Order: sequence, then structure tokens, then C-alpha cells
Amino acid sequence: MANITLNNANKAKNDEFYTQIADVEKECKHYKEHFKGKTIFCNCDDPEQSAFWRYFHLNFELLGVKKLISTHFVYKDLYQAGDTYKMEYNGGADSDYTAGAKTTLKENGDFRSAECVELLKEADIVVTNPPFSLFREYVAQLMKYEKKFLIIGNKNALTYKEIFKFIKNDEIWTGYRGFSGGMWFITQHEVATTKIVDDKKLANVPSIWFTNMDIAKRHENLILYKTYTAREYPRYDNYDAINVDKTAEIPMDYDDIMGVPVTFLDKYNPDQFEIIGSMASTTIDEYSKGYPFIGGERKYARILIKRKSV
Repeated sequence: MANITLNNANKAKNDEFYTQIADVEKECKHYKEHFKGKTIFCNCDDPEQSAFWRYFHLNFELLGVKKLISTHFVYKDLYQAGDTYKMEYNGGADSDYTAGAKTTLKENGDFRSAECVELLKEADIVVTNPPFSLFREYVAQLMKYEKKFLIIGNKNALTYKEIFKFIKNDEIWTGYRGFSGGMWFITQHEVATTKIVDDKKLANVPSIWFTNMDIAKRHENLILYKTYTAREYPRYDNYDAINVDKTAEIPMDYDDIMGVPVTFLDKYNPDQFEIIGSMASTTIDEYSKGYPFIGGERKYARILIKRKSV
């Protein structure tokens, strides 16, 4: 029991970061047409604390949501029968975010549990901040059940092989919020970057939004200004592509493969560019081409892209 508790404490340190409602509103306001007439499921959220539950509850009629569902989770070693529950809201008292039908769950509220999977099947769209430590498994479940979603994840997840394959195949992309800086989450844990605001401890985590709902930003062309020269854009030692150090420096007159920073994905337009692969690990396969090297020196992780013919 002690080891299980310790393991769960370590998971909690990585996973228990609560999203601020201002951040939920800033992102969700761009997806209003997607939410209309849909059942929204927040399956990693305690309704008593969740900014996601509050946002959709308070804006239920405004967004035209059909139904809102949220489930409460407790770690298995701490769980006792009756501890967990689901909340369902169908409208009528939007301003009172405590309003809704509360039903006890039979299991501990884990998104992988049978009853939570049944709720997932019922839902149209999932919107939440899932456990960072289980992000790969969480996304795999969403893709398995072919659900639309808007979720928060660590920036590093962009290069996870289990996630990158979906990005390359234009099945997942990043949301509206830019890549600069991190997101401030409410937490009780000690982390490297924290601040106190309104008596709440906030931690800065390098996070972004992931979605598979189409947004206007995704179809904005990146304006290119620079011209290609062999001196300014050296080739990799281990892959036939040129290196581009900044997204803003992508040459406008180069039509072959280029390695660009991972932050390029914030500007990625699938109508303008094709993603070829990544250079972000030692793996060499269909999606990954190994770390990038120039003159024997390893560069930062890169996304391999090619301009599409206009």
C-alpha cells in the first residue's frame, strides 16, 4: 500500500494542475459553432473545482450546448464506495454551476473505467485537461472512439511518437493559443516557476491546446520573406534536408524538404505545407528520422516539412 500511495503521489505531482477559467474561455470562444447542439464531456474534472464544468455550465444556453457531463476521479488506493460521481446538466439554471443531476459512480472515475467509457460513447465532444502522465493513453482512447476534442497537453507531447503520427496525418493539430510562454495552473505542488495570485498558488507549465476540430487559424497562410542560399541554410549530415532555425526564416523559394523548429506547428497550415516527419529522437522509422546533425553537432528537435504546390 505504501508503494502504491507513493506512486500515486508522484503522479499527482505531475497531473494535478487545475486550469483557470480565463484560459478555458480564451480558447473555447473560438469553437462556438462546434459546441452548438452537442453533448460535452469533461471526463477528468471534479465539478466542484473544474473550470471546464463552470465555463460550459455558465454559458450553456449561450453556446447552445445540448448536454454537459463531468466525472469525478479518486485514486484507487484512496477510493471508497460512494466517493466518486458524475454530474449531468441539461439546462435551466445556467448561473448556478452547482445545478445538475448528481449520480454516484460504481468505480473510481478513471477515464478508462467501463462506466466512463460508456459516457464517452454518449458524448460528442470532450473538453478537459487530462493527466499529463497519461496523455498518450488518453489521446489513443479519444481516437479509438472517434471523438472530437479540445484538450490541454504538454508541448513536449508534440514529438511523442504516439502523438506525432496523428499530427503528421492531419488528424490532430494545435489550438488557438500561441506557443510562447507556458500556461498558469492552480496547484498545491512546489514546482520551478510559481506565483501567488488571489491566495492561489499558480504554476507555469509549458502547455498548449490540442484539438481535431477545424479552426480558421489552421488555414491562415504563413507569409514568407526570405530567399534560399546554401550558406544560410546548411544541410543535415544524416538526412537530405536543409536546416531552418526560425519559422519566420522559412525560404519562400525552396521546394524541397526543410527541418524547422517544433514551434512551427503553431503556424502550420496543411493547405500550404506538408509534414514529412520529425527529427526529435534516436528512432528512425516512417515518422522519425533521428536527431538532426550538422557538422557533427546535434541541433534542437526539428519537424520536417515541404511546401505544397500552389
